Amino acid sequence: MRKGILEYCILSIISRGEIYASDIISELKKAQLLVVEGTLYPLLTRLKNNGLLSYIWKESTSGPPRKYYEITQEGLEVLSRLDVTWNELVFAVNTSLVGRNNDSIKPVKDNNDE
Repeated sequence: MRKGILEYCILSIISRGEIYASDIISELKKAQLLVVEGTLYPLLTRLKNNGLLSYIWKESTSGPPRKYYEITQEGLEVLSRLDVTWNELVFAVNTSLVGRNNDSIKPVKDNNDE
């Protein structure tokens, strides 16, 4: 399940515009999804091989050329279907929580609260 959600998040990030892999990792970290390169690159390769992403090489001022990923039309169509599925899942989970005794739920401490 986590892998599917991670792919959804990656497609969502890339749909904003072309992006370098380390910037994808930064965006995922902002969302508190800790992903390492060893996890990200195989996912990017699979998404590319499935026709959902493409990439272009761009020269870098600080080293070798960099691979920038962009979403394809097919990727946008899959992302749109994933949006629907995600919203249905959120609705189902939220509906199942209605009437639950919230006294037993302990808030998670946010590291940013200090």
